[in-house]
Amino acid sequence: MDLLMSNSTSFPRVATQIYLNASEPPCPAWPPIPMTTVIPTVYSVICVLGIVANALAVAVLAHASASRRTVANTFMLNLCVSDLLFLLSLPLWAVYYSHGYNWPFGRVSCKICGVLHNLNLYASIFFITAMSVDRYLAIVHPFRSQRTRDPVLARFTCILVWVLACLCSMPTLVFRDTHYIESLGVEACAIKYPSHTWYIALVLMKVILAFLLPLLVISCCYCAIGRHLLGGTGLVRMRTKKLPVAAASFKSSQSAENATKSDRPPTPGVTPSCSGGGAHEGRGVERVLWTVAAVVFAFFFCWFPFHCVTFMDVLQSESWLDGCWVSWTVSTLTPLTLCLGFSNSTINPVVYCFIGNHFRGRLGGLCKGLCARLKPRGPDHRHKRGSFSTRLSSFSRKLSDLKDLAIVEPGGPD
Repeated sequence: MDLLMSNSTSFPRVATQIYLNASEPPCPAWPPIPMTTVIPTVYSVICVLGIVANALAVAVLAHASASRRTVANTFMLNLCVSDLLFLLSLPLWAVYYSHGYNWPFGRVSCKICGVLHNLNLYASIFFITAMSVDRYLAIVHPFRSQRTRDPVLARFTCILVWVLACLCSMPTLVFRDTHYIESLGVEACAIKYPSHTWYIALVLMKVILAFLLPLLVISCCYCAIGRHLLGGTGLVRMRTKKLPVAAASFKSSQSAENATKSDRPPTPGVTPSCSGGGAHEGRGVERVLWTVAAVVFAFFFCWFPFHCVTFMDVLQSESWLDGCWVSWTVSTLTPLTLCLGFSNSTINPVVYCFIGNHFRGRLGGLCKGLCARLKPRGPDHRHKRGSFSTRLSSFSRKLSDLKDLAIVEPGGPD
């Protein structure tokens, strides 16, 4: 039962290799986890928090002015849209688990929800990788990358990412379907691979394209960013010690002026300071490094366990790993680690958007504007209605006065 569930919402083996294989010995020493209760609860929490966070991020990024529509914001907007599309399908998966792995929504919705899951799996990681490369170019090579970091080129990159994610999700659209499992009495939404070779190929494609290569690119970019920022901080401190106070202040103000002239977008977690003191610069560099560490840690923490369990399933299918603990680990930890991976959709807007001062300021301005529109509507509306009725009554009085005047005038003296 747990093995069916763990393989029905993800890539690992199903149908002939799992459902019909009843000869595997049970694991009485390894207690089962009540997935029909745990998974819907976790999915519901992720869905609510993720939709709220990503909807706020989309609202702020979509209503940004033309000057704020930078390359980084373009990638952020598409990342939040990808997470939102997937999070909207989570309630259906929660119902699926709570109904004992029975899919009551039909074949079309099964395919659509499966495609949205895999589309988000690839698209979100591709967008995170693109944002990492953009940050590397903006911080390490701010002048040489001015032509490359163009908003039009960024939109083209987003289209390319969506196309690649759709291509990687096509096998799910073809192979995922509803299957009635007679021994369990449920209509499962699962993937039935044509052969074991297809299963191995698609799992390896997922592990390589959706985890290993992006992790390599992200790690290289942020290691270069950290080395560049730490090196720049040490250089600033050395020059500050050698130069006189006036010269040091002039040098710092000149560097701050050059920084404002550059095309570098605001980095989340960095507050640009007008004074070029070493303490302000050190705090700014420290915030950037903490943001960088949060990005890498969030990506690794959310997706590494799931890909480890998936690769363990591959080793078990090839008979390279065997034992009751392997079967229990794959069947039990696959849905739990998948929940951890889904939580990345909630963490993404927090790491990339809400940490930045610029984003928080725009969000506060948007909320104030919305409150300003909604709050005075009642009093203003009543005031407008009162002034209109006052004008209407005065106008009617004038009409009656004119009428009386017209009646009195004919009877006047000749």
